[in-house]
Amino acid sequence: MKLAIVHDFLMQMGGAEKVVEVLHDMYPDAPVYTSAFDAKAMPAHYRDWNIQTSFIQKMLMKRQTHRLALLLYPMAFESFDLSEYDIVISSSSAFAKGVITQPHTTHVCYTHAPMRYAWSTRNYMKNEKASKPLRSMLVPGMHYLRLWDSVAATRVDQYVANSSVVARRIKKFYGRDCEIVYPPVDISRFNIEPQIGDYYIIVSRFVPYKRLDLAVAAFTKLGRPLKVVGEGRQMKALKAIAGKNVEFMGRVDDARLPGLIARAKAFLMPGEEDFGIAPVEANACGRPVIAFAAGGALDTQRDGVTGVLFKEQTVNGLCDAVRRADGIAFDPQIIRANARRFETSVFRNQMERVVEQAHPDYASPYASASSYEYESAKSLSSGGAVNKVDTNQGQREQEKGFAPRLATLSHEANSGLNGARH
Repeated sequence: MKLAIVHDFLMQMGGAEKVVEVLHDMYPDAPVYTSAFDAKAMPAHYRDWNIQTSFIQKMLMKRQTHRLALLLYPMAFESFDLSEYDIVISSSSAFAKGVITQPHTTHVCYTHAPMRYAWSTRNYMKNEKASKPLRSMLVPGMHYLRLWDSVAATRVDQYVANSSVVARRIKKFYGRDCEIVYPPVDISRFNIEPQIGDYYIIVSRFVPYKRLDLAVAAFTKLGRPLKVVGEGRQMKALKAIAGKNVEFMGRVDDARLPGLIARAKAFLMPGEEDFGIAPVEANACGRPVIAFAAGGALDTQRDGVTGVLFKEQTVNGLCDAVRRADGIAFDPQIIRANARRFETSVFRNQMERVVEQAHPDYASPYASASSYEYESAKSLSSGGAVNKVDTNQGQREQEKGFAPRLATLSHEANSGLNGARH
């Protein structure tokens, strides 16, 4: 059995790239097909992979160039010859699912989101603050991308969504049912710190939909210390509205970041994320998350237990949530137990089962026996090995009362079942 991995582009590190890393770890002999690869922007070990790029790679003169080739991506992915593979796993938030495979090939698409700018164009342009002339120019382009995306969506044999909200979008835009497999989070890198500082923290790329402007404005108003970790094209605009209590730390290395998060009073996620790995990493440190009540936060966070969810995406809404968090006695062990639902071993087990179900002749040499982490996560879900799409999953978990089950899992952890991991 020959297997290939396909990813949109390898131009910057993010949650989707962490998924690709785990997939490549599961299938180390699999080549990775992608539109373009910036070796300087990605971790050094990527250079040891068998990475196959498209003609867009030759167009790269600077990191931003790949965005200007937007309408060429469909052609780039359709140009890949994948006829020799029995299984193709695409990791897609845009174009990777559009590769053309042959009848003998099973195509499993791990979907981070349907193409955001094609299907939510108005919201995307509003966040990007695009000028009216630019919006007018983009209208026919977005129409073309929606048509292509609709056709490309039919090429997938099995969809896998990274959250409940993405599963709903797949059903809405593509008319397809899917499984839900949460992204992998390496919680072994994170630990609970006994001493907590007086600052709050946000870790993010500086792009409009992440709503860092909301966090900066809210904390400037509150006057509380905020550490902003990350970089990107919004840096100048964010600094312009920031008070002296807001510290921009730029890029923080992997060795230092866990401790920085673990000593924060709380982690912020003011934007709507399709899933959101960073907040789960904060939970792994036992730290509460203050998040906008939408998207992946409804799957990963429990209001009043692992953090605070706010429904009004405004400066005042975030300020109120921060004040409400002051009055809650969060239990770091329960918060960390919540993060264990998303451990890497859980993702590996569930993805193996998805691939095996999609391609019955495939017997994985990488599948591992059921682990404590996998069984624990399964017991917290009604979906078994993988979760069938449940359009109200996040809300139902809130209504059932999540704290007692997390308390049980935390007790098991303290009894030594996970002692070797700390």
